[in-house]
Amino acid sequence: MRTRNRLPGVLGVLMLVWLVIGAVAAGQRGYFDDASTNCASVGTIAVTIVAGPLNYAGVNPTVDCEYPQPSS
Repeated sequence: MRTRNRLPGVLGVLMLVWLVIGAVAAGQRGYFDDASTNCASVGTIAVTIVAGPLNYAGVNPTVDCEYPQPSS
């Protein structure tokens, strides 16, 4: 019974470690140094953090966003 009570805590710690590793990978790639805050840069930072340790296995996620242009 005690093992079931610890499972959410262990999963929470693992998720936190996963996201910290992703944030470190984004920092090593210099994503936090870029001053531009457009859709593509924010999206790339987010998916890099979510990818976590997969970044060190060769995954290089990027996001390409295009805003709709107003009609003239």
